[in-house]
Parts: sequence; C-alpha cells; structure tokens
Amino acid sequence: MGQSSGKHLPHGIASLATSAIAIAATFALSACATKPATQTEAPSMLPAATAPSIAEAVPEIRPGILAGYLGRDLPNSLKLLPAPPEEGSPAFKQDQAVSRASQKLRGTARDTLATFDADLGFPHVAGAFSCALGVPVSQQGSPRLYQLLRRTATDAGLATYAAKDHYKRTRPFVFYKEGTCAPKDEAALRNDGSYPSGHTSIGWMWALVLTQIAPDRTDALLARGRAFGESRLVCNAHWQSDVLAGRTIASGTFAKLQSNATFQADVAAATQEVQSMRAAGQAPSEDCGAEAAALGIPIDGLL
Repeated sequence: MGQSSGKHLPHGIASLATSAIAIAATFALSACATKPATQTEAPSMLPAATAPSIAEAVPEIRPGILAGYLGRDLPNSLKLLPAPPEEGSPAFKQDQAVSRASQKLRGTARDTLATFDADLGFPHVAGAFSCALGVPVSQQGSPRLYQLLRRTATDAGLATYAAKDHYKRTRPFVFYKEGTCAPKDEAALRNDGSYPSGHTSIGWMWALVLTQIAPDRTDALLARGRAFGESRLVCNAHWQSDVLAGRTIASGTFAKLQSNATFQADVAAATQEVQSMRAAGQAPSEDCGAEAAALGIPIDGLL
C-alpha cells in the first residue's frame, strides 16, 4: 500500500485500544498504511495437530490499527446514501420516537450489552460475536480470524466518512443535552458526524463476514450484527436512520471485498480455524445466556 496523503484526520477520536469510536478516528479517507505492524499475532494454544497458522504481519495505519483490504478503493458513502432526515420531517420524528424509546432501556441488561458493544478496542470486542459464532475468538486461539476482524473493521469504518464529514449530523445525546453509555467518548463524539453509524457498519460487516465462515450460524450472526448497531440507539449515540445507513455502507464494503483475493484467502484460513475449534469442542467464554436475555429486550418502534 502507498504512503499517506497527509490530509487531515477525522476530528477528535481516540486510539482504537481505548475508545469506542477509535476505528474511524485514526484514518483519513485517502490514507493507506504508513508503517509495518509493530507486533505479530501470537501462536495458538491448541494442540499441534489442529493449531491455526500464525497470521502474517499487516501494516498499520496508526499504532494498533491494521490496514484494511481495500485501501482507497472504498464505496463512496456520500453517493450511496440519501441525506439524513431534516429536523421536523416525518423521518426525523421517527428517529426521535425510537431515540426516546431506546432511552427507557438504560439501566437494563440491554444497556449493559450496549455498553459492551460501544468499545471497539481489541481484544475486548473480539468476543462480541463469540456466542453467535459458537466458538471463542482470540488472538492466541484464532489469529487468522482475529486479524480478519481487525482488517474488515478498518474498511467498514473508513467507508462511512465521506458522508459523515459532509453532513456532520448532530448526535442524539447532543441534541437532547444528555449523556451516553460511554462518557469518556462524548467529547470526541460531539465532533464526529452521526450519519452514518460507523459502529453499525463495523458490526454488520463482521456479521456478514462471519456468515461466510460459518453459514450454518447465519441467523444468529445476523441477529447479533443487527443488535450491535442497535446498541448505538441505547447508548444515545446515534439515530435510527444512522444505524440503517451504516448497514448499507457495510453491505457495499462487503460486496467490494468479494473480489479481493487476500480477503478471500483470509476467510478460508479463518474458516479452518473455526472448524478446528469446533472439532476440539471449544466453547465461548462469554455468558451467552445473559447475552441472549439482553438481545431479547425489544426497542419499541424500530423499523
């Protein structure tokens, strides 16, 4: 990949390892990798007969942020999406209704899950889809899958920024002068456009990628991907139209990846890892019962 163009980065987002919004913050839309990765993936702790291969080093865009697969060849979210709803319009009133309904869930198990989903830092977020996938996800035990998630997050997050930077939509917590589920991120979020939702784009991307790896788990994976984006409603960080638009951008980015040979090779390697873990009887370490209970709490008015 080429050198960075030197254009300004999107405003005020912290490092991926520490901030819920970090994935989009450390890149410019035109950026490519600027230096090699500073660490390699650790070897698996599985028996030698089923151990996955060590993931190859991938350049970083910023410390801890791996380059994606698409480089500058991202879908243009500004061309793909309509403008966000204008204040006072029927569509905006729908956004407001869902926002107010979602805030009634603060303090519930759904709010706990939304707070978990808000943090995009690895290794934390690697386990978000473990229950839906049916196996644990970690840098040591599934290095190829772990790296695949990191790289596709970069592509999905970057792809939202043409529209984000153009519309600079105000987020619901700012509109209503309220808080979010991640107070430490609020200062950065105020300067980061709400439309489309980067978290949603990343979560839906992961759901789509994982259905290629475990097609028999498609329903559970897509349900978790949908909920990952809808967590942003409960967190008071996005409007429903932001979430719907985020899914569109993830789908467009995923479509572009289908003709990327490196991505397809990594999907094949990750598939082997998952099959090996299944054969070994490995199960997620997360509390899947608690997750299922939280996912069963509806948000009124969702489209």
